Amino acid sequence: MADQDPELQAIRAARLAQLQQGRAQGVNMSDTAEQDIEQKRKEEQMRRDMLATVLDSSARERLSRIALVNPNLSTRMEAILLRMASSGQIRSKVTEDQLIGLLKQAEDAQASSAPKQTISYQRRKAVDDDDDDFDL
Repeated sequence: MADQDPELQAIRAARLAQLQQGRAQGVNMSDTAEQDIEQKRKEEQMRRDMLATVLDSSARERLSRIALVNPNLSTRMEAILLRMASSGQIRSKVTEDQLIGLLKQAEDAQASSAPKQTISYQRRKAVDDDDDDFDL
């Protein structure tokens, strides 16, 4: 009897259409996610190619070692190098010594903009401690 009710059948049909539409949108979302991943991969490849043209082999090696230790610093240096290359400030390949100079400049700029953190220890003065006394 419930299967014969036209109102119930209309609700079921609407719900089925809604679910099918949701599945179709899910497929579109996964296509969009794949496109985003592909776009990011292409951008990363372009960035690596650009750095390969700007840096010589020893400088690239040093930058990759820096990336292992401090990824944030490496990313900042890559951005600086790419910006300098796109603005025409770099005429030839950057050597390892020039990269070290850029690293020192970046460190000096960061040190001047942010106060250096220091750790100070305050040792307690020797006080008559009863735990050390052996009153036997």
